[in-house]
Amino acid sequence: MAMTRRGFVKGAVGAAGAGWVMPAAQSGWAQTSAQNDALERNKALALRFKKAQGAHDQDAVMKAVLAPNYKRVRGGMHHLAANAEGQGFPGSGAFLRGAFPDRVDIIEEVIAEGDRVGLLFRLTGTHQGNLFGIAPTGKKVDVYESAILRIANNQIVEGWFMADEAGLLKQLGAGLPPRKDGKRIVPPVSGAGEDPNAVLKRLETGALVTREDRNRLMVARSKGAAPPAGDRTADYKQLRQGFQHLRNYGVAKGVAAETPTRALPDRRDLIDGFMAEGDTVWMQFKIAGTQTVNLYGHPPTGNRIEAEEIGILKFQDGKWKSGWYFGDELALMLQLDALHMLQS
Repeated sequence: MAMTRRGFVKGAVGAAGAGWVMPAAQSGWAQTSAQNDALERNKALALRFKKAQGAHDQDAVMKAVLAPNYKRVRGGMHHLAANAEGQGFPGSGAFLRGAFPDRVDIIEEVIAEGDRVGLLFRLTGTHQGNLFGIAPTGKKVDVYESAILRIANNQIVEGWFMADEAGLLKQLGAGLPPRKDGKRIVPPVSGAGEDPNAVLKRLETGALVTREDRNRLMVARSKGAAPPAGDRTADYKQLRQGFQHLRNYGVAKGVAAETPTRALPDRRDLIDGFMAEGDTVWMQFKIAGTQTVNLYGHPPTGNRIEAEEIGILKFQDGKWKSGWYFGDELALMLQLDALHMLQS
């Protein structure tokens, strides 16, 4: 994901040190005011893009908000689309509204930093049309999706999306439609991203002037070799597991202790970037490692895995208050040949 790798991290860190040519007594206020105005404009643009989907003026709005060279670097239903490629399945319609004609997206959270906006929303609707080869079921769905949009010159130039495809399949009671060639399309292990200790070292040498700087540092520490327990509030809560459906499967099977961290003894996550605003930090990273121990009852495969994940972290009075995680569970299942875990 070109939009969220090393340049994203460096840009987030370097922005705090940027200076303006103006009197010292005014520069801090003016710079902050201008930055806040820009962030609010970017948020409004991102929300306009999202809310216009399926509306009567959709085409006109898309022409206005999307740059001519707009690139969708990852689609929300990435694995379902990859599985359907070249199979001749009926189309799912623009923004999947052929499959979900009554689709309504519910915005849960918006965050902005620099030239990027993050959206967390829920895709809701009734499955009434073909969805990447899955025949209509008539079932209602309600699944999370995240988006990271990059904005330049008041237009969106890049979009990265990740939907809860595993949750969607579970709600539909469906599996991946069989391909003509009988293949399972396994997402590659890219190895892209930064080692957490390298990110941590860079953040620690920064000015740490704002609360966003300090909060970002605390989040980075959670992926380092020894994250300090003192960063968290006494009532810290993890509100959602990154691989929540797999966790539920493990609980149902009585093997809840066989977590991804235990199943991947060499686990070393890779950081793709941060967005920090106020008391919220988004961290984009990849869980990475080799499965040499049971994963919620799934026996060791020796396979190397890499799955995208978003962490949404909240802070209060300089302490880490809560964590909410959302991972690409279908990618992990495909890499471990563990699609049976969808059926619980």
